[in-house]
Amino acid sequence: MKAIDTFPTASKKEFSYRRGRILPFGATLLEDGAVNFSIFSKEATGCTLVLYHHGSSKPYVEIPIPEKFRIGNVYAILVYGINIDTFEYGFRFDGPYDPQKGLLFDKNNVLLDPYAKSVSGRSVWGKKPDLNKSFQYRGQIIREDYHWDGDKPLEIDAKNLIIYELHVRSFTRHESSGVRHPGTFSGLVEKIPYLKELGINCVELMPVFEFDEFEHYREIDGRKLYNYWGYSTVDFFAPKAGYAASAPFGMEADELKNLVKMLHKNGIEVVLDVVFNHTAEGNENGPVISYKGIDNKTYYLLTPDGYYYNFSGCGNTMNCNNPVVRNVVLDALRYWVSGYHIDGFRFDLASILSRNQDGTPMIDPPLLDTIAHDSVLGKCILIAEAWDADGLYQVGSFPSWGRWAEWNGRYRDCLRKFIKGAGECAPELFWRIRGSQDMYGDRGAAASVNFVTCHDGFTLNDLVTYNEKHNDENGEGGRDGCNDNDSWNCGTEGETSDKEIISLRHRQMKNMLTILLTSRGIPMILSGDEFGNTQFGNNNAYCQDNEISWLDWSYIEKNEDIFEYTKRLIAFRRKHPVLRANEFDFGLNATGYPELSFHGTKAWSIDEGSSTLSFAYMFVEDGVKYKTSKDNFIYIAVNAYWEEVTFELPIIPEGFKWDMVFEAYGYCNEGRGQLLSDQNSVLLGPRTTMVLVGKK
Repeated sequence: MKAIDTFPTASKKEFSYRRGRILPFGATLLEDGAVNFSIFSKEATGCTLVLYHHGSSKPYVEIPIPEKFRIGNVYAILVYGINIDTFEYGFRFDGPYDPQKGLLFDKNNVLLDPYAKSVSGRSVWGKKPDLNKSFQYRGQIIREDYHWDGDKPLEIDAKNLIIYELHVRSFTRHESSGVRHPGTFSGLVEKIPYLKELGINCVELMPVFEFDEFEHYREIDGRKLYNYWGYSTVDFFAPKAGYAASAPFGMEADELKNLVKMLHKNGIEVVLDVVFNHTAEGNENGPVISYKGIDNKTYYLLTPDGYYYNFSGCGNTMNCNNPVVRNVVLDALRYWVSGYHIDGFRFDLASILSRNQDGTPMIDPPLLDTIAHDSVLGKCILIAEAWDADGLYQVGSFPSWGRWAEWNGRYRDCLRKFIKGAGECAPELFWRIRGSQDMYGDRGAAASVNFVTCHDGFTLNDLVTYNEKHNDENGEGGRDGCNDNDSWNCGTEGETSDKEIISLRHRQMKNMLTILLTSRGIPMILSGDEFGNTQFGNNNAYCQDNEISWLDWSYIEKNEDIFEYTKRLIAFRRKHPVLRANEFDFGLNATGYPELSFHGTKAWSIDEGSSTLSFAYMFVEDGVKYKTSKDNFIYIAVNAYWEEVTFELPIIPEGFKWDMVFEAYGYCNEGRGQLLSDQNSVLLGPRTTMVLVGKK
């Protein structure tokens, strides 16, 4: 027997309807087949639900939501008879049009539901949309009936993570990937064995929320340039349909969920790169997709005369600390954790999330506080890109409440400069290796996400191959992309057949990987760096859907030494918990040695405040404390000098011997170390690193 409040009270065409339920927002399929629609607008004077047959240019029916169905600032309607497999939906809002006051209502616009769980019309990557359609982005209703087989977020201790940043399409789009469905979530599933072999336990996916690759699309000299990276969100609740092989059948949500489930089965967490700082609606000249027409004043930071603040560098800035917008962000994060079992998030230009409604930074930003203490997000890893495009730089000072980690841009810059020969950076590098205790002393080393490269900038190979960016193919006259790359081409610009230069480049890559993977903090590797993938000197490949961005898997064979070195170094880090510890207690442990110490070319002798190009650091792993089978002495020697250097080795307890397990000239065989013939000193070649293990 139906409850009284489920009976329809009115009808239009074959659809009957009644007052809806306020929560949850968006379109929700109920058990009896009815669909509940709920949407917020503070300033609107009226709202109409618009239903389309799938793909049709004109609406099939429009149902004005009666004023009596509105409660507060929320319009809600319950509609019967919708076949969710054949219908799309949107809304019209009526109200004042006064741009100087931030009001942009126009009842001629049909608008995307901000809470839509699927967006139609973008199901095939690279297929040009029909621009004759006035309503480009349409909401679809999905069934939340995916069978998870007991899966849940993995909740790996953050200090144990090894993050691997990748672009879903770039990862498998190249023909060398050998997958059945290149460039898709399914294609990534096929590469899970590779990720396991490499030793990765966390993938960070560049934006997978629905975006439009045809935003700012252009063709130059026959090359198609897209909005490829996706840092321009259309919908915070819907997966990118063009990344799913099954999207033409409406299955993109299930395909992404399957990817998450399969990664979890293999012990790999999933972190999403999320962009809440701005949307695809741009500035005053941008399109009206959703928020602008629903409640522009609420959703965006506006100047007193109605223009958009642009702290994102992309035209607009979300009004993230407005209570309504704050709830949208929180609802989205909760949905991805509960509905997709996502393990964590990396927040793009996260410093914007700390800005007040007038754009000024806040001491205790409500949004960041709320996310840090939310019950559903309680076990998620939260990573901030702690700066924005308007100069607010908060690396080391991002509001954290003990929950937020940060992309450590200072680690990246310092290590790059040192490895190419800036000895004056050594005193800072010692702090970065410690886990940036000077920055995160009250938060722990896991607050620092250490990296040398990421999607934005040179790849690791290009960092040692090019002095200058080569972005001509972006069509911006070389004006785009960073000019301060701290790169060094090792003697010649670009590719070369010179064996000495190739050898030096390989050593430089291994040097940076060695320090990265033996530093306290969470290491992050850019996909393809482990086998020397190149973007041919392009340090801003945001628009390149081609061989510039696609990973060329043949480089695994070409640069086998780098791949094997990286793989074994990751295994080494995972084997030795002393490298991953979160604490900054570096004093004497049960072995009688300090847990971490720095050395010059003479053991125990170093001026940590002076410039140097040659130093060493030693971790001493207390077998009892770290529950290993024995004590271990791990000595990492670093020589960024252009001449060979002899290091005096620390004396270790009787019965222990120094084995070489890694050496950037090519040796890497941890587990079958090469016993040093001279246990008192070691000769380190120019621009190289070496890892020794002292064990019985």
